[in-house]
Amino acid sequence: MPGPQLIDHSPNNPEPSAQLPNASNLILIDNYDSFTWNVYQYLVLEGANVTVYRNDERTLEELIDIKPTQLVFSPGPGHPDDDAGISCEVIRHFAGKIPIFGVCMGEQCIFSVFGGKVEVTGEIFHGKTSPLHHDSKGIYEGLAQEIPVTRYHSLAGTHRSLPDSLEVTSWIAQGPEGDTGIIMGVRHKQYVVEGVQFHPESILTQEGRHMLRNFLKMEGGTWDENKSGRSSPGEIYPVNGIDGHKNEQITGNGLLKPSQPKKSILETIFDRRKRDVEAQKLLPSQRPGDLQASYDLGISPPQLIFPDRLRQSPYSLSLMAEIKRASPSKGVISLDACAPKQAREYALAGASVISVLTEPEWFKGSIDDLRAVRQSLEGMPNRPAVLRKEFIFDDYQILEARLAGADTVLLIVKMLDERTLWKLYQYSRRLGMEPLVEVNTLDEMDIATRLGAEVIGVNNRNLTSFEVDLDTTSRLMHKIPKGSIVCALSGISGPDDVAAYKKNGVGAVLVGEALMRAADTAAFVRNLLGSSSSNGASKSNHELMVKICGTRSPEAAKLAIEAGADLIGIILVEGRTRCVSRETALAVSQVCKTTPKPLKTKVVSKCGGYQAAREYFEHTSDNLRQQDRALLVGVFRNQSLDYILEQQRVLGLDLVQLHGSEPVEWASLVPVPVIRRFGFQEPGIGRRGYHALPLLDSSLGGTGETLDVSSVRETLEADEGLRVVLAGGLTPVNIIDIAEQIKDLRHRIAVVDVSSGIEEGGKQSPAKIRAFISAAKGIN
Repeated sequence: MPGPQLIDHSPNNPEPSAQLPNASNLILIDNYDSFTWNVYQYLVLEGANVTVYRNDERTLEELIDIKPTQLVFSPGPGHPDDDAGISCEVIRHFAGKIPIFGVCMGEQCIFSVFGGKVEVTGEIFHGKTSPLHHDSKGIYEGLAQEIPVTRYHSLAGTHRSLPDSLEVTSWIAQGPEGDTGIIMGVRHKQYVVEGVQFHPESILTQEGRHMLRNFLKMEGGTWDENKSGRSSPGEIYPVNGIDGHKNEQITGNGLLKPSQPKKSILETIFDRRKRDVEAQKLLPSQRPGDLQASYDLGISPPQLIFPDRLRQSPYSLSLMAEIKRASPSKGVISLDACAPKQAREYALAGASVISVLTEPEWFKGSIDDLRAVRQSLEGMPNRPAVLRKEFIFDDYQILEARLAGADTVLLIVKMLDERTLWKLYQYSRRLGMEPLVEVNTLDEMDIATRLGAEVIGVNNRNLTSFEVDLDTTSRLMHKIPKGSIVCALSGISGPDDVAAYKKNGVGAVLVGEALMRAADTAAFVRNLLGSSSSNGASKSNHELMVKICGTRSPEAAKLAIEAGADLIGIILVEGRTRCVSRETALAVSQVCKTTPKPLKTKVVSKCGGYQAAREYFEHTSDNLRQQDRALLVGVFRNQSLDYILEQQRVLGLDLVQLHGSEPVEWASLVPVPVIRRFGFQEPGIGRRGYHALPLLDSSLGGTGETLDVSSVRETLEADEGLRVVLAGGLTPVNIIDIAEQIKDLRHRIAVVDVSSGIEEGGKQSPAKIRAFISAAKGIN
């Protein structure tokens, strides 16, 4: 395709070049990546005649017959050894015959073909730019140092496996001394074969077209056939522009001389976290004294005893479910994961612990994730403990975790000397948090044992090599002190992985990536850990409860109870038509406490086994069900808290209903369950831990105005854990039809509330009361 038919919309090199006779049949191998067409565009604009084939579209023999003038290999997902189709085979054949250029995965294919290893780098880049340092030769001829290049990768060729036949041509400076970091480019020492880990075709890469222009100038299969080329093997030249260290030198293979010991990724992360924490401690409101002052106010969320909660599970092994967006070993897992939503799913699936990764760069987490997770579990019966999974080396991080709502923290033996480990362990315990102490070797297990750790996590992943050995936990079991809980960490993805742990006394397993990728969290957990031990655990009772509101006499209350009402509401708002006197209220209260129900309500049974966490509103609605008698509800609207508390005490109210604009927090100050009125999708309706149930009404109540069923549906669909009291214009006639319209959400309606719909001439009608209760109780 001729260049003028394409337009370069980037700010660099907007004009197309003339056609190049030496690039009349360039073949571009597409490794199934959309960036292929950006590469295509730049090559065409630089004068090449380009044909694109996907990596499984042609055989090697067919490509040989096509007689390409150059070969370019595109970026692509996955690993070059498994996901690049015929790319590696083609490179092997054509190397030394024609010019070859690889981008991202294409470069990794070159690295792999000549004997190098492509591995996880510990750094995840997706559309980020970095300043590039290069050798000014080959594709970099005529380019300045530290030009910004765009990176999309978590894999790269490694320095330690660099083949003798290749040399490093570009890199990203690392650390304060400008050390050679991740390899960004390689070149064959004899053949015209070059590759770049970054994306020259990206609009954010400066001089990307210049690099491809330089490639298209290359001819033949060896550097001896080209005027431009590379340094001779072993040639030494100055390193320019690496953080001002112009006096350092680099050899022909791109490595600093003398070579420096390469840090492990764990050490790199640890060093970065130390710098980050020290910087954070200087910020007003985040200084150590600021955190201590907040802690001294007693505002830390309530906490659980971590070992006790870990011993409680509906399964034979406890589950520590991890929220992990990314990792150095696996790269990006799920950047869009909502931590609090994930935590609720884990809790309801039976997790005993929620592990929250709070490291921001490599794991893409934050302390805000932990805070949100803790808030999402508020009010949840049997909630899981919350673990801060972090590289902890300072008391400050432990205090920060406690303030955010952590019940425990991780201490990694490998990264801490014994004195620091002991200090952090004791400090955590003083804050009420028994730490999870992580080990990987026998020596580290001995340290944890001397420490007296009650919960020991055995990491199946070697934190230096990142290799996983699931037998690591089993091999260390004989060293576990009596009474300590052992948790198997890392690499667990299916039931076969946990089978041995169930037999040899492991108490818990931590699962992260596999859970994050699971389409159905609950099903995955059941498959992983087997059937729940709490088979006798109750399920929510979905039978509709009925509230007869606006009751104005003990006779009407008695009639309603005998007809099957579950709740009797009395209005205690002066000036309202249905408001009752204290004398009448006391008489109605006496009737509620002494009149037995005609049929006992089914109440959730309590089982002896340990149950998983439950949704807050499911729990509260079930607890409103009484077998023997109806409950008395006092209805208030914008009255003082003191007045409400007094009326509750004097009248013996079983529930309080707030029907005005009272603060949501008042529910925690009232000694009985609270029903609070909300408009549809009003903020706070789904807030757990305060009102026992929200009430949806069409207006301020008692007007007879019919509720909007579509708004009810929209509100319930917005929060799948919500249960409500439904009110607003309900009658014996329309209750069945309304229930039918939301049949698929019927189990989310805990109570139906009626007032004007059972009245005639401004008075409660016995016939309508009976008819309404009969109709409501008949709804499945």
